[in-house]
This record gives sequence, structure tokens and C-alpha cells, in this order.
Amino acid sequence: MQIIQDENNVLAKWVCQGLGENFDWVGDNYTIGFVQNNRLLGALIFHNLRSKCEVWWTIYTVDKHWCTLSVLKYIFMVAFDVLKCRRISLLVSRSNVKCLSLVKRLGFKIEGCLRQYRDNGEDAFILSMLNNECKWSL
Repeated sequence: MQIIQDENNVLAKWVCQGLGENFDWVGDNYTIGFVQNNRLLGALIFHNLRSKCEVWWTIYTVDKHWCTLSVLKYIFMVAFDVLKCRRISLLVSRSNVKCLSLVKRLGFKIEGCLRQYRDNGEDAFILSMLNNECKWSL
């Protein structure tokens, strides 16, 4: 698996397009992509950084094989060691059962439910992981 850095928000825009979202909400970000055999499998946007406190993740993938041990170690290292955050936060739509299952297995905890949060009226769960809860650090 190759991890590539975004240039000119190409990957961030790809994530937004894949999620059916506009790009205008992203703002300042650090985005990386996961490439295997010259094929982009997914990308992760680190955004809404509150220095030494919190970073939000938005991820989009087209293949489950992006999720390797080396990728997991890298993305958590960026959040906790490079950005020096205490927590990572993310949103998952209620209907996205596979994503919800994955992030819970990674160690994220549900903090609440944003009722009718999505544009289509769907609920979204807010989840987070604290630095001291992370089992993926190097």
C-alpha cells in the first residue's frame, strides 16, 4: 500500500464527490490517499484542526483493502503524534452500517446521535477516540 499526499485538493475533492458532498465545507486540511497497484482505494481528510486538542476525519473508500496495519498506524500517528491532538472525531450516517462497524472495531466510541442531521434527514452518529485509547500508535 502506498500513502500519497494530496496536491491542490484533488484527493479532498474526490472524497467529497464520492460522498455526494460539496467541497466548500472542507477548509484547511491535510489529505492523504491510499493507492495499491496504481489504483486509488480511498482517501482521508484531516480537517477542522483545533491545535493540540482535536482533529476531524472524513474518509471515503472504494475498496476495503485500504485498511492495512501500516495505514492504520500512519493515520493515527498523524493525528496523535504529528498534529498532537488529544482526540479524533468523525460522523457516520446511521445507514452506513459497514463504516460504523469498522470505526467501532478500531476503537472509536459513540458520543451521541445528531438527529436528522444529514441533508436527506438521516441521523448521524458522532464518534471519537482519545489518544490514550488508541491501540494503533507506533
